[in-house]
This record gives sequence, C-alpha cells and structure tokens, in this order.
Amino acid sequence: MKKILLLAAVVLAAAACGSPSQKGAANDGQRLFIGDDIAVAQTQYGKVRGYILDGIYQFKGIPYGAPTSGKNRFMPPQKPEPWDGIRNAYNYAESAPQVVGYPREPESAAYLVDNWNYDLIGEDCLRLNVWTPNLDAGKRPVIVWLHGGGFSSGNAIEQDGYGGENLSRYGDIVFCSVNHRLNAFGFSDFAAVGGEKYKHSGNVGMLDIVAALQWIHDNIANFGGDPGNVTVIGQSGGGSKVSIIAAMPAAKGLVHKGVALSGNSVRGADKASAEKLGEYILKEAGLKASQIDKLQEMPWEDYYALANRASRRMAAETGMRAGFSPVSDGIDLPFNFFDPNDPNVPDIPMLYCTVFQESNPNRTDASLENITMDGVVQQLSSRYGANTRQIVEAYAKTFPDCRPIEIWALLTGVRSNVIRAANTKLQQKSPVYMAWFGWQPPLFDGRMRAFHCLDICFWLHNTDTMITHTGGGPRPMALSDKMADALLAFMRTGDPNCKSLPAWPKYTAENGEVMVLNDVCEVKNDPDRECRTVLETLMAQ
Repeated sequence: MKKILLLAAVVLAAAACGSPSQKGAANDGQRLFIGDDIAVAQTQYGKVRGYILDGIYQFKGIPYGAPTSGKNRFMPPQKPEPWDGIRNAYNYAESAPQVVGYPREPESAAYLVDNWNYDLIGEDCLRLNVWTPNLDAGKRPVIVWLHGGGFSSGNAIEQDGYGGENLSRYGDIVFCSVNHRLNAFGFSDFAAVGGEKYKHSGNVGMLDIVAALQWIHDNIANFGGDPGNVTVIGQSGGGSKVSIIAAMPAAKGLVHKGVALSGNSVRGADKASAEKLGEYILKEAGLKASQIDKLQEMPWEDYYALANRASRRMAAETGMRAGFSPVSDGIDLPFNFFDPNDPNVPDIPMLYCTVFQESNPNRTDASLENITMDGVVQQLSSRYGANTRQIVEAYAKTFPDCRPIEIWALLTGVRSNVIRAANTKLQQKSPVYMAWFGWQPPLFDGRMRAFHCLDICFWLHNTDTMITHTGGGPRPMALSDKMADALLAFMRTGDPNCKSLPAWPKYTAENGEVMVLNDVCEVKNDPDRECRTVLETLMAQ
C-alpha cells in the first residue's frame, strides 16, 4: 500500500511540475500548442516542427527546393539539402524576387480592403506551407493553392483569405500553398543564346510548382494526406497556373483535379518572342553568349531591373511585346493545351469560376455611382472604339435590371476567355464545370460588387477571416458553406454536386451550363451569351 501511495505521489509531483497535456490544456481553453515534441513530421529531407492552433497542425516555410540564387538561377529546381535534427517550420518564407507595388498609405481604402502581406523577399523562395487536422494515416484529400499576381508578383499568403486553417478544419482535408519563382527569374528564355544548359529557363517558374507537387506526392502521407488525390486551385494568375499544370506532361500523375478562378490559359507565350527577349537581356547587359553565366552572379535586384529594361527596349526597337510568362516550347509546355491525342499530358476534371464584376470601376469611389449610359459609352470608347455603344446597349438589353454603373462593371468581367478555355478543355474526356460568382458585400455603401479576388475566401471558408472583403457574419458564411461543400465534393470525386447546392450539371459548349453563386444559387444556361456574342462579333471585325 505504501508503494502505491509513493508511486501516486511521484506521478502527481511530475504532473505539477511538467507541462499540461494537450487534452487537459484544451479543456482549459488553450488554443496554441507549441514545443519540442509537438507537431513534428518527417519529410524525405529531415524532420520539421510546426505547431497546433485551434486543433489544426500548421507548418510554414518547408523547403521543397534549394535556394535559386547563384548557379541555380534560371535552372530547373534543385532538391534541398537534407538537414539533421528537427527544423522549425513556424513562419512564412521569402516571397520570390519582385517589386511590391501595392498601396501602403494610411488613407488608402484599397490598403484596408486587401491588406497585402509581404515581409521577406529573396531567392530562397521554394517553400510551401501545410495545414492538416492530424499527422496520422488518414489519407485525406489534398488541395494546393497557387497564388495570383499574374506571373510577375504575389506569394502564397499575400491575403489573409489565402490561409488553409479553416478549410482544413471544415472539410477534414490537407491544405498546401506554394511560393515559386516569378517574372524574369521564372521565365527568362535563354534557350537560343545559352544552349542546352538553359533549355528549360523559360519555364522554371512552372517547373518549381511541379517540384512542389512532387514533394507533396512524396511526403504528404506523413501529414495525413493522400498523394493520390491532389487538387490544384488558383485565382487570377493562379488560375492560369492551374490551367498550365493541367497541360504539363511533368505534372501527370501528380495532380488529379483543377479549379481555376478568374484566370485561365490555353497556350503559353510565343517561343520566338520569348527567345528574342533573352537575346535583348544579354544585349542590355553588354554580354556575349559565352558570358551568359554572369547573369547568375548579379544581385537579384540588378538582374530584375536589367531584364525589365531589356523588355522595354525590345518593344521600342522591334514592336514585339514580350513579358515574362510560361513559354510554349514543346518540351515543358505543349504548344496547344488539352490535346486529346497526347497521352503524356494530364486529363483531369476542371472547375472554372469567374466573378460578375472582375474590375469594378468604382469599388471605393462614389463619384461614378450615378454615371449615365452615355457616360459609360464615353468611358469604354478607348477599349471598344466605334462599337462601344452597340456593345453597351447589348449588355443593357441582356441585363435590364442593371444600372449604367453596373453595366460598366459587368463589361470588366466579360466571360469570353473562360468560355474559350472551357470549350478547349472539353476536347479531353474529363468533365468540366462552370460557376459565375455574383455575391456583393455590404461595404462602401454597396459599391464593391463581385470584384476580382472576392470569391477566394468563400471557396476557402475564410469569409470571417477576410472581413474587409465580406463584412463577416452569417450572410457570407452561408454562401461560403455551400461553396466549400461543393469544392470538397469536387476534391473527393471530381464532381462538385453536394446537398448544399442545386444539381450542378456538367458544362457543355451547346448549353453553357453555369452555377450562379449568390445568396440564392441557381443553374442558368449561358446567361450572357447574347450580349457576349455581340461583343465578340463586333471586335472580331
């Protein structure tokens, strides 16, 4: 009996002096758990240590590739060096080299609304982030977020609405997000001037994403995920990246579904123009082809400025306009996407979504709210020329309940490109689904409308996180529940149909079936076809 009492005393003493258990602390309301042996996961390069917040394991800044400076600049991504011990994965890593041009003035309404997140910038940017409900063998569906910013800017967490914690918890899934090379570091094509060594240089930014998907394939089971069920999702430039990944031979078997929001692609940049820009970069640097490696030795800020000067010089001297984006080279990227006769490219279910007013002209500017239809015609005449009035009147006829400012706003989100992308994707066997997001937030006196980026936080169940986009509360959350349910169903099955929404038919070119997402969701058959056809016909003349 004395031995039992002594043992009990030792246990009680140890408990009194030690840290509380996660279970016990959770009962006391503790939300964050972090420590030497908490949230430790094995990767093929070494162990990483994250933390648990509100029941979700979070790992930030995990290397999936080596730093891209020096000899690795313009080269396909290299594997990271393995490490001993446990590496902390507590914080977001460097954003790819870029110039951040978002507003920062205290008076800026745009700064309040979007609240861009940037800190470190540099060439050690091949990092990813993971959110997961558990480090078990759960084989959960995996979603991979590809950020916007075209191919020139952005990062994996540039807005609070990009975070994966809430969707991971809501859907019991693993959420990843990726940083990768951009602009002149990701897409300078030196194949013509640099030879075999530089044959991939025009697409290394996309090869980075493939490397991240390979890391996920090889490691995500240790984070509770299923490497055989990976969905890529992105918005704006990220939507284009989704389309490109869905066409890259190197991604086959690494990606199984795709969701493209307000961005899409059916081909890469012209190879000849991209290679000509590579020549101009050398010319601007005053280097011969044999000296091209010197470009790898420059500080990133100097090369960034040099490459952009070369782009401007090329346009001025030749009239050829070439930026920095993925190149259709027939090696890493096909000349034409979604070829049904090419067995080497992925053939995955795709979901496309755009928003009603992609570039709403008066989101935070009240002066345009009462513009007349004549005023709209005047404002759009530089874009549509002599056809402007006929185009504006076609949209007004198709949407008779819209005021002039709303017609103008609709004309900033014309769906021609996404329809073309969806129709091209229909060449393959996998199904295509289409959505059109029209929900409008009650902010800035209702002038924000369904603007570019707004739908992100709805799909990712972050409407109460990105309150400067939604206002927060039950109204946006009700729609977010429906959209997240559809996304989760699509992740699991390749079909977004779920109990939360009306029956969602597959998209066809004949009928143009689209799920209109709003407080009340409904399916319509190509609701803007008539006015869109007028616009497309007139602008093709």
